[in-house]
Order: sequence, then C-alpha cells, then structure tokens
Amino acid sequence: MIPRARHVALAALSSALLVLPALTGVADAAASKVYAVPLAATQADVKRVAEHWKPDRLKVADNYSPATPGAKAAPTSEPQTATEQHRPVAAIRRTLAAQSVASAMPRKGKMATTMGKVYFRFGDKEYWCSASAVAARNRSVVATAAHCAYDSRQARAADSWIFVPDPGPNGEASKGIYVGAAISLHEDWSGKGDYDYDYAFVTVHRGFTWTKKNGSYVMKDIGRLQDNVGGQGLELNKKPGTYSAVPFGYPAGMQPDRSRPFNGKKLRFCIKRTTTQWAAVAPAFDLQKGVQLQPCDFSHGASGGPWLIGWNDNRGLGTLVGVNSLTWNRDAQGWYDAVSSPYFDTTTGEVYRHAASVRTLTKIT
Repeated sequence: MIPRARHVALAALSSALLVLPALTGVADAAASKVYAVPLAATQADVKRVAEHWKPDRLKVADNYSPATPGAKAAPTSEPQTATEQHRPVAAIRRTLAAQSVASAMPRKGKMATTMGKVYFRFGDKEYWCSASAVAARNRSVVATAAHCAYDSRQARAADSWIFVPDPGPNGEASKGIYVGAAISLHEDWSGKGDYDYDYAFVTVHRGFTWTKKNGSYVMKDIGRLQDNVGGQGLELNKKPGTYSAVPFGYPAGMQPDRSRPFNGKKLRFCIKRTTTQWAAVAPAFDLQKGVQLQPCDFSHGASGGPWLIGWNDNRGLGTLVGVNSLTWNRDAQGWYDAVSSPYFDTTTGEVYRHAASVRTLTKIT
C-alpha cells in the first residue's frame, strides 16, 4: 500500500496475475518491440477450447475470478518458456504504425456491439476480463489488458482464451464465441511485467454459437468478429490533458470499504473526463507514463475495457485511446476513485498492426 500520507491507494482492476519486474537487455532500436504468442492454431485446437466453454460452463462463468495483476495466478502443470511460445515479428514502418484507424459498423444492423468479456484459464482455474473488438483489416482483433492474456510471472499465455461480445446475464452468447488465435504484446510486458505496456491485441478465429442437435451441442460457424459486431477505431499519441475519454467495463469486485456495488453482469461506464498524466507512484508496477481518468469507481472485472473518445451512443462506436489497467483509491476513502491506462503511442500501433495482419482459419467446424 502506498503510505496513507500520500493519500493514494492502489489496486488492480480485474484477482489473478502477479507480475514481478525483471531486467531485460537493450533491444536494437530498429527491431520490433512486438511479442507474438500463438494460442489456438489448428481446427482441433479451436474445438478443444470450444468444448471447454459449453453453455453450462458459460452460464456460471461470472462466478469465476476477475483477473487482477495483484495476485498469483493458478500454477500450470507444464510451464512453458517464452522462447517456446514466442514468434519473431518483422518490424513495421513507424509511419504506418502511427496512423489512426477508423471505426467500423457490423455488416448487418445499425448499431455495433463491440464490448464484452474474455474468459480464459491458468492451470485449473478460470478467470475473466473486459475487452472490445477493434476495426482491423483481418476483421478479427480484440483489445484488452495484457494481464488478461499473458502471465509474465509464469512466462505463459492464457489457455482456452475466448471473447464473448455483449454477453447475457446468464452466459448467453448471442453474438458468438471467438477463440483466440494469437496474442500480440509489447516485449516489456512479456519480459518484465511493465505496466506502461499492459495492453494486448488478440487475433481471434471465426465465431460460433452452440446449437442443439440430436440432444447434443454442436458448433455453428457465424463468421468473423467485425462482420458481426463492428469494431472501434484507434488513435495514438494523444497527449494527456488534451482530450476527454469514456472508460467502459464489467466491474464486479469489492470496493475498499468491502461493499460490492457491481456484479459484473452489466456493462458500465464512467462519465467522460479529461485525461491526466499518471507516473510512478507505485514502483512495483513499473509505471512511468500512465494516463489517468478521475473520478471513476471501477473495481475488479473492468480490466481490459476500452477508453473511447468520440463515443456515439446511437451507433455504439468511438475511437480507442486506452484500456483499463489499474484502479486507484487516491483519497484513501471507501471507494476507488480513479482508473489508469497505458499511454497508447506509435509502438502500440506496431502491436496492433501485427495483430491485424495475423491470418486465421477459414473453417473452424
């Protein structure tokens, strides 16, 4: 806890992944900072993940732990090393990486439904976070917090990772279930758990819904994520203090006074506020260039939810400028009162561009 005299208390937003800082080598200035990790690569992999998340399990998924970087994740029986998972990534031109991305409507309907939850496992324990679809050339990218996809402490990607946009209160997935194909991260998250890079862009396979056939559940392919729900835009290098944003998420955790005003079943937002720069008041989190919104009373579960500018309530679209990473109790009172995001810069654009270039399976069933 930060000393009370400083009137700041810190908590992680969504209860599972402790990340310990470690030293890394100096990278070549021209080399890519993107760290790419494969998830479900084959049709058999997709079906294995799908089998884990059948309707009966999704119905109780909100009872699982919302993932938080402040606690230890369940250990895995067969730890993987980063070198076993990591795929080299070619450098992307900085001028391309810095370009903005326009939002996109779904192919059908007059409103996007991009926001939802990600569910995943570490070991034998399930977790969840908030997330959002982002417009991309492969029409298959989800933005969330890095701690909602990769545990630096174990040097391991999450298992059985799925995205469910616009989930129902009882595990309904009318907009589909999308199995993760690959994670794109900044190398300083994977290497040392640096919260300046607590963001991830996850490329997902075609979605499916469960349908009953002869008394059993079968997968029905419903197509690509962006075609079904749309995608938020993306803007980079916006100076804190020059813009206002609206954060969204599915908070569920306990407040500092032990009250539970949120249950994680409903999408919430905080009133649009002007951003401010937020630097290292918590050295253990290696946070040097965070961006903060205050007031905002999000608790565990909101991790990975989008920060949007230009939000259009009638279209369900805006432009992504950050994701919920950490929540703060700055006045040391009963409720959290601020939320922070990593600063989205040109390197964030490199990570996104890689995720947008990943090819996925053309057939999942």
